[in-house]
Amino acid sequence: MDHAEALQQKATERYLLDELDPDVKDQFEEHLFDCQECALDVRAAAMFVEQSKIVLGEPPVATVRVPVPAPAKPGWLVSLFRPALAMPVLAVLVAVVGYQNLVSYPRMTAALSQPQVGPYASLNISTRGPVKTPVTVTAGEGFNLLVTIPPDMAYSAYILQLHNPAGGLKWSRKIPASSPDDTRSIFIPGAGLEQGTYVLTVNGVTAAGQSSSLGNYPVELQIQK
Repeated sequence: MDHAEALQQKATERYLLDELDPDVKDQFEEHLFDCQECALDVRAAAMFVEQSKIVLGEPPVATVRVPVPAPAKPGWLVSLFRPALAMPVLAVLVAVVGYQNLVSYPRMTAALSQPQVGPYASLNISTRGPVKTPVTVTAGEGFNLLVTIPPDMAYSAYILQLHNPAGGLKWSRKIPASSPDDTRSIFIPGAGLEQGTYVLTVNGVTAAGQSSSLGNYPVELQIQK
């Protein structure tokens, strides 16, 4: 998938709403590795969702008493649009929107325009052994996984798979091979992360489609409350 196709299919919005077919979702996630614009859109939209949850979870500006209609009176939907009740409700909605426009949006825009320094774990595929690579994050925070793959003429692509502490597959990506030493930066979102040992498995794929295991690389994730 290229950038034009991603825009045409509204892939960013559909990806966040989990409306993409599995094959299209995989194509879009592979596209995110090479397209900084789409990756930035996804991160900005994710930040917007988180900020919206925070805003909507804050105490209301004013307490709005909603009268309970008697059985003989019109239903709640009609009562909602009466001027006496509609104005306080509208005031609360305006306050929420105003907070987003004056505080949340500028804050997110400023954050996205500034250099981001975050936790990361660095893995070198040529290094073998049971040593775990540690990385520490705060609750809800993601991290970058830096994967260095030495060039090998025998492989035309690599398959990276990340397994969670329970052994379940969190994601799988196929990336083309390149040279010289190829270091890929993979951002792991904070949503759904749990403390424990994640394992990255790496397989080399030949031009004929044959796959060979290049090893398993554990990452010890610590989450600070």
